[in-house]
Amino acid sequence: MTHAQPLVEVWRGGRLESCHAGHAVIWGEGGVVESWGNPDAIIFPRSSCKMIQALPLLESGAADAAGLTDRQLALACASHQGAALHVEATGRWLAGLGLGESDLRCGAHEPYDRDERNRLIRADEAPCQLHNNCSGKHCGFVTWTKHMKAGPEYVDPDHPLQRAIRQATEEVCGETVAGFGIDGCSAPNFATSLAGLARAMQAFAAAQDSGDARARAMVRLRNAMATHPEMVAGEGRACTELMRAMGGRVAIKTGAEAVFVAMIPDRKLGLALKIADGGTRAAEAAVVALLVRLGALDAAHPMAQKRLPAVQRNWRGLETGELRLAAGFA
Repeated sequence: MTHAQPLVEVWRGGRLESCHAGHAVIWGEGGVVESWGNPDAIIFPRSSCKMIQALPLLESGAADAAGLTDRQLALACASHQGAALHVEATGRWLAGLGLGESDLRCGAHEPYDRDERNRLIRADEAPCQLHNNCSGKHCGFVTWTKHMKAGPEYVDPDHPLQRAIRQATEEVCGETVAGFGIDGCSAPNFATSLAGLARAMQAFAAAQDSGDARARAMVRLRNAMATHPEMVAGEGRACTELMRAMGGRVAIKTGAEAVFVAMIPDRKLGLALKIADGGTRAAEAAVVALLVRLGALDAAHPMAQKRLPAVQRNWRGLETGELRLAAGFA
């Protein structure tokens, strides 16, 4: 199939109301295990590729030179809520480098965390770049930049850091990137096929400490995410809740416009999916379906049930419909 395939549906009153189509790939040691839609579809992985973007941080020796902890490595792969723990952690990270918030290039936005947002309102304070959901990734970027004595404009596509990230992306995806777009945090985001992204996740899943420098870097990043899920996203978020539900055995990461990836070390499998219309509710339901299919997630776990099958209710609590998998998917 060359086109997006129906993956998730919304039903109301016994009728199909909406349908989310997309692509999904499961990659194993021998290549594609299963796929839906078009495995060769070119996508922007958005924040789902942050562990790839963090590879130069470890491979260069910058992470060890700065004494980064696993909690900080998880933050380097995060799309966080801008909660107090995230803001404090990024602030301490920069201070330890002798740098400050102004050295970041991600821009500021209102935190997604309600408590922190309300604190800012009560204090009549504006959000800063530490609240940006990508500030942990950018802390990793400036750590690399300082270690390598590179220039401060590290989001420039021609900056040595971005050239290193592009090279790492092509190597782990096994393909030449199809150009780039500028992400919400101002960094280049390199376009890949969905199959290439799944292949990269399989490499992370299969990596072992006994391997080469890249394999060891992959293990550290994968384990950091799975061990510190609160740093990767935040309370109420799918990445955090589902990694907790899987007991630290699997690392997962979402990206804007409904991309999701997973690394499953027990089975040496990687997966990647993209919902064509960018719908987050469908991406979360689809990744739950695939994780259940692969035996990584208990379908009866409350965090799985929260997303699939997801009963739709109105403001009075009345059941109005249901989110379901489309026929032929998972």
